[in-house]
Amino acid sequence: MAARDTRKLPPPNRFNWRLMLGLVGLGALGVSTAVASYKVHLYVTADPQFSLSRERKDALTIQGLVYASRPKVLRVFAQDFERSIFSVPLTDRRLRLIKDIDWVEDAMVSRVWPDRLVVRLIERKPVAFVSLRAGTKLIDGHGVLLEQPAQSQFAFPVLSGIHDEDSDATRRDRVRTFLQVEEELGYLVKEISEIDASDAENIRVVSQVEHKVVTLLMGDGNFARRYQNFVSHYPEIRKGSPEATVFDLRLDDRIAVKK
Repeated sequence: MAARDTRKLPPPNRFNWRLMLGLVGLGALGVSTAVASYKVHLYVTADPQFSLSRERKDALTIQGLVYASRPKVLRVFAQDFERSIFSVPLTDRRLRLIKDIDWVEDAMVSRVWPDRLVVRLIERKPVAFVSLRAGTKLIDGHGVLLEQPAQSQFAFPVLSGIHDEDSDATRRDRVRTFLQVEEELGYLVKEISEIDASDAENIRVVSQVEHKVVTLLMGDGNFARRYQNFVSHYPEIRKGSPEATVFDLRLDDRIAVKK
């Protein structure tokens, strides 16, 4: 007699209505969310209450502007007036401020509900004057050339050794050398009118000592000590060489008159 197979057969496949209803619900939720987002976007970009008005003085507020050109800043946002502030590409405007305006080192652009933009500028800090073919400019600690703002007064030495054709890296290196010389000279730097940093191993400075303009070859270090030593011995040096204007201070134990 054959044995009976007592194993249970798998239940027939059944359609999972609960899963299908869940997926349909999620799909409907996604569609409704997308529709709602589109309506919100349409509302904030088209409704006149969010428009950046040319007539309102505080529609575009600029903070931190001292030496940068206000017309140049406004030019960056020229196409945004009479449009919704939510249509303004904030990152693009920030990058344009940094790229197009020499005085702007960094910037932030924010929307203020319902219809204002606030621009916060961080301006560059000049450290010296430089003389170029196009005229005298300022330069900051990173070697960036800056246009002189109108009606501004700066008391900086002239940094020599910067040329129109110099690369950014060359300018940075020479400004770095210039700042190192300034730091070592300390309070004495107020007596210096020009620092030539074109050769980091032989810094030249121009100063006025006893009402006479002199050029000093300072070498690559001990700037404060060499300068003070020269000033203290200059009266007797002048007696022996009254017409001399260039002096070599590269050896700490002597001062040589250059002809």
